[in-house]
Amino acid sequence: MRAALPLALAALALAGCANLAPQRAQPEITAQLPGDFPNSENSGPYRPDAWWTDYDDPVLDALVRDALADNLDIAEASARVAQAAAQARIARSALFPRVNASVDANYSNQPLSGNAFGALAGAQGGGQDGGQGGQEPPTRIENDSYSLGLGASYELDLFGRVRNDFAAARADAIAAEYDFRSVQLAAAAETIATYFEVVDARRQIELTLETIDLLSERVAQTEERFRRGLTQSFELYQVQQDQRNTQASLPQAEAALDDAQGRLALLVRQYPDAMEARLARPLTPRLVFDEVPAGLPAELLGQRPDVAAAWARLEAARARVGARKAERFPSINLTAGPGTQGGDIAGAFDVANNWAVNLAAGLTAPIFQGGRISANIEAARANYDVQATIYARTVLTAFREANSAIEDYEENRQRYELILAQLEEAQFSAELQARRFEAGVGDYVSYLDALRAVYQVEAALSSAGRGVALSRLGVHRTLGGDWAAGIEPNVVELVPALPEATPSEEGPEE
Repeated sequence: MRAALPLALAALALAGCANLAPQRAQPEITAQLPGDFPNSENSGPYRPDAWWTDYDDPVLDALVRDALADNLDIAEASARVAQAAAQARIARSALFPRVNASVDANYSNQPLSGNAFGALAGAQGGGQDGGQGGQEPPTRIENDSYSLGLGASYELDLFGRVRNDFAAARADAIAAEYDFRSVQLAAAAETIATYFEVVDARRQIELTLETIDLLSERVAQTEERFRRGLTQSFELYQVQQDQRNTQASLPQAEAALDDAQGRLALLVRQYPDAMEARLARPLTPRLVFDEVPAGLPAELLGQRPDVAAAWARLEAARARVGARKAERFPSINLTAGPGTQGGDIAGAFDVANNWAVNLAAGLTAPIFQGGRISANIEAARANYDVQATIYARTVLTAFREANSAIEDYEENRQRYELILAQLEEAQFSAELQARRFEAGVGDYVSYLDALRAVYQVEAALSSAGRGVALSRLGVHRTLGGDWAAGIEPNVVELVPALPEATPSEEGPEE
């Protein structure tokens, strides 16, 4: 046994030198990834690190905080993170020795049996020359035994099975964490988008009511002109039809507001009545028109939670290939059992005189497993190919979504600016008609028509403002959330620069 100890220590020194996991491979689609987004413009700083606080709206800030704190999807994702972290700790425990303590107390009382024990008792009890015999021979044996001990066992991870299983579990935990961030990002984005729907719906209702009042006055003016023979009947019918169409659109606008408020209440786990009371105040989020700078690096996609999670699952699959390949090699287990043993409790604690130790080393090698090991390796490799495909598709989808979001944001900003210029022209025309009417050279009907045109452009501007807010939110979401110009983002590398070296040894046939 002493001769085996140096060999065991040498094997322990070699532990950790082998890793049978495949090298990190760059999916072909990621190798073709452009260096930046072609639709970005060189226009100034872009700071999505502020997120919804950029809108400078305390109502929106409170809603997003509530959505992040009390969302069922987020609660589920958080529980999955805790579950995956616990699984990683379980896998990590196999890297360390297992030590157990034992305390034993035994008492035995059994009869003497067998001719040898009986003859021995008779010889001790019989006298000489027919003299009186000795003491009555014993018929039972009693025995007390007490022991204290430690038991330690350790598997030498020579071929990386345990380390790769832990690496896979750890990567799964990282993927669960990124899934959690993805759910958080989605909850915040949906809350913001729904809030801007509420803002736009309320503005559309306000403008519809103002238009109805204006058309009522316009109908009265046209009826008076018709009675005086100053206009044709078709003009009166047309104005009355416009009034009815506008009145008919009001219930639709109110239904859109109720629907948006109901969805917003669901996001923060409130009843619709409570949400309506919560929003019973002016809602004035500030529109932000930050332009996306030129040369925004495509590597920022690595900070998207879905991309990072896909990469972590690819790493988990890679580690599991190494763990399954290691199963074809022998496993070595070391055990040690120091302890004490005595006939009473005091003797069990007499370490100096009653100590004992057991040391052992065992080797187990697979000879025939019916193809189980080979099938496990093939399944692990197939899963690695699946995860590589998923990762490549995720990166490609992320780039397309980010590029489309940037393009959509730029188009919505331009549309808003054009409608804003149109509003200025409509307001100027209404002011001109008002001055003409006051000067006696214009009619009141022309002024009402010009004012109605202002309301129509304001409604279009409100919708355009919502488009700007939602498309800017889309840029945040497709780039993975927080990022600030001049600050190094915390990204996951799309392709790590230094793949791990792997040995090429093949194990015995399964």
